[in-house]
Amino acid sequence: MALPVMPFFRLVRAGFVMAREGVYGLVYLPDLPTGPRLAIAMARLLERRAVKTKSANLRLSDALNKLGPSYVKLGQFLATRADVVGKDAARELSALQDQLPPFDHEAAKAAVAEQLGRPVDEIFVEFGEAVAAASIAQVHPAVIRDKNGNERKVAVKILRPGVARRFQRDLQSYYLVARLAERFHAPSRRLRPVAVVDTLAQSVAIEMDFRLEAAALSEMAENTANDPGFRVPAVEWLHTSKGVLTMEWVDGRKMSDVEGLGEDGHDLEALGAAVIQSFLRHTLRDGFFHADMHQGNLFVEPDGTLVAVDFGIIGRLNKRERRFLAEILFGFITRNYKRVAEVHFEAGYVPADQDVDMFAQAIRAIGEPIHGHDASEISMARLLTQLFEVTELFEMRTQTQLIMLQKTMVVVEGVARSLNPNLDMWRTAEPVVGDWIKENLGPVGKLRDAGDILSALTRAANDLPLFADRIGHMSKELEKMTTEGLRFDDETAEAIGRAEARHTRSGRIALWVIALSLGAIAAHIVL
Repeated sequence: MALPVMPFFRLVRAGFVMAREGVYGLVYLPDLPTGPRLAIAMARLLERRAVKTKSANLRLSDALNKLGPSYVKLGQFLATRADVVGKDAARELSALQDQLPPFDHEAAKAAVAEQLGRPVDEIFVEFGEAVAAASIAQVHPAVIRDKNGNERKVAVKILRPGVARRFQRDLQSYYLVARLAERFHAPSRRLRPVAVVDTLAQSVAIEMDFRLEAAALSEMAENTANDPGFRVPAVEWLHTSKGVLTMEWVDGRKMSDVEGLGEDGHDLEALGAAVIQSFLRHTLRDGFFHADMHQGNLFVEPDGTLVAVDFGIIGRLNKRERRFLAEILFGFITRNYKRVAEVHFEAGYVPADQDVDMFAQAIRAIGEPIHGHDASEISMARLLTQLFEVTELFEMRTQTQLIMLQKTMVVVEGVARSLNPNLDMWRTAEPVVGDWIKENLGPVGKLRDAGDILSALTRAANDLPLFADRIGHMSKELEKMTTEGLRFDDETAEAIGRAEARHTRSGRIALWVIALSLGAIAAHIVL
């Protein structure tokens, strides 16, 4: 396999920057194998002297800011995992979510004018300096006037110049790591690293088209119109394009300001529960969820309503996947580990040749230590390591359709823990999951499923005449071919001849390339 030069050097640079900034000194995984543990020890030899006295909370943020937007995305995830990187580091990393340096104000106005086709002064009554800047975009306050002369405040989100190109370069490096892992490390193949990067690449492409984000906001608004304590801002469609998104201004406190929320008189435990329950409600009921629910993307209004923003990354689950998720969660809640294991087999997450009882035993080893303990007593680092070992033991392959769900569940749980360190995940999830189970897997749900099957059969029956006509036509054509043989018109025959000629030339060229390559290798060996 040819090794792409530039992605390889970018990876080397990323590893070097992290080593110099002392990032590897923050790693705490107690069950890490000897090989990775030795590699981390060697990487720490490259640490700058200043790092020795540098607080841990600055190491990651400095390194990730130097490496660029895609690495900042990694930092946003780690900001929710104080139990893995430490409280100080997590607090500093939270700044990566909305406090990066903004790009030039005039450049922002030029981008808006280019995207919307008019000067900024003609579109907005006021257009202020950036109030938040993240890895993908920055947000400006503005005022618009509607056709009735009424003014209202809006938030204008503008794509960072050049960010798409930077992400594409970093994705090349991620693909390189994924392909090397699949080629040279057999155990990693079941994790399908290339497919995981494919999912990331698709997600990034969608996140950088703000028209799609606006559509996601609109869909979520419809889904949650009657949900208590949760909403999303309204979109200003006439002032939105691929690189500019204009939406309702949200007056509220960011969830990353935990102390401020307490000073405002909000019930932090109730807010933590609301985050988890809202996420589960959207996932199970609608099959459509916010897949980037970190603290920087959540606001709390004075009345306690959660307002979610930044819908560049969303996730979807079909009805079958939602049923599996609900049954797995409910099995953990009720400690029915045999049913959890059976659902994994029914869903195809575990190969059929594995032993369901042994898998249930492994699931029990993960689930039992969690029950009866709150989040402050549980080491998520150790739990995640154990979970990974179980997936390897039972040859479980990565389910790419669940990557967004798995990532978001960890992030949401981390956000809730930042509000309530004593959070009981299972007790908090039980009302939402239990209600969904009763409604969809109980008698009412079975009647609804029967109705869906009947509707599908009715549609198929209506299409039978069309299918019969097509089959009859196909039968006549096959009979004609049998009696008269397969015939081509002159144009088709000429096209086949040209394709064959190209194929022959390509084959000869390929043979010459292979021969020259072998010759060069042989010469190198002789020399």
